[in-house]
Amino acid sequence: MLPAKGHSVSVSETNGQTPAGVREVKSAARTVEILEFLAARQNRPVRLRELSEALGVPRSSLHALLRTLAKHGWVRADTTGTLYGIGIRALLAGTSYLDTDPYLPLITPFLDELREQLDETFHFGRLDNTDVVYLATRESSQYLRPYSRVGRRLPAYSTSLGKAVLSCLTTEERRAHLPAELSPVTARTITDSKALAEELDTSAERGYAVDNEENTLGLRCFAVPLHYVDPVTDAISASVPLTRLTPDREQKIVAGLRQVRDRIVRTVGPMSSAVAWR
Repeated sequence: MLPAKGHSVSVSETNGQTPAGVREVKSAARTVEILEFLAARQNRPVRLRELSEALGVPRSSLHALLRTLAKHGWVRADTTGTLYGIGIRALLAGTSYLDTDPYLPLITPFLDELREQLDETFHFGRLDNTDVVYLATRESSQYLRPYSRVGRRLPAYSTSLGKAVLSCLTTEERRAHLPAELSPVTARTITDSKALAEELDTSAERGYAVDNEENTLGLRCFAVPLHYVDPVTDAISASVPLTRLTPDREQKIVAGLRQVRDRIVRTVGPMSSAVAWR
C-alpha cells in the first residue's frame, strides 16, 4: 500500500517547506523515497549503488538509512547485505489500512454480487496523487490473474478507475492528479493532454469511463465514480477480455455497474460525513 516513487516533494523544490507550509524533515522524506522506490520494484531487489543513483543520495548516508530500516523490518537485505527490497512491515502497514478503511467492508459485498451476476473481474480503487490504488478485486472464474491487484497502483490516466474519478474533477483539480508527462503504459495509452481532457469530458457526460487496452492489451475496462464524498476519490470497475466482449455484453456490464453504483451511494453516503478522515 505504499505510494509509488515520485509523489514526495523535495526540500530543494520548496525551499525546505511542503506546499502546506510545513517544513519538511529531510531524513524522513528520504526514508519515504527509499520505501516508495523499493515498493515500486515489487520482487526485484536493488543494489546500493543503483538505489543511490536513482535517488541522488550519497551511498554512505543511504547505507545507514537502509541498515536502520532493515533492523526494524521495513527493508530486507540478502545474506551479503548488497541487495535490498521492501520489508514485511510495509505489508503490515498496508493491511492495517485495508482493515480500518470505513468504506471497504460496505463495498466488497457489491463486488461479490456483480461477480456472481456477470462473472467478470471487478475492482474497487481510490485516487492517490497521480495513481489509482486497488483496494479490492473480485476475479472472474473465466479469467484468473496469477497475482492479486490489491495494493497495486497504476497511473490514473491509463485506467478506467482513474479516469472515472478524474472525470468528476475540475480542470484545475485534474491537473493536480496528472504527471507532467503522460508516459505510455501500452501502445493504446492516451499520452496527449488535450486528447485526455476530451476523453475525461466524454466520460463525465456519459457517466462512466473506458480503458480501451490502455493499461493491459487485450482488456477493455469500464468504471463508474462513487459520489459519496466530495471531491470524488473512489470508483468501481469491470475488466473484460476483448475476446468475449460484444456490444450487448458491454451494455449489460455498464448497466450493472450503474445500478450498483447507485446502491453503494445510497448505502455509504449517509455515513460519509461521520468518517474522521479520508
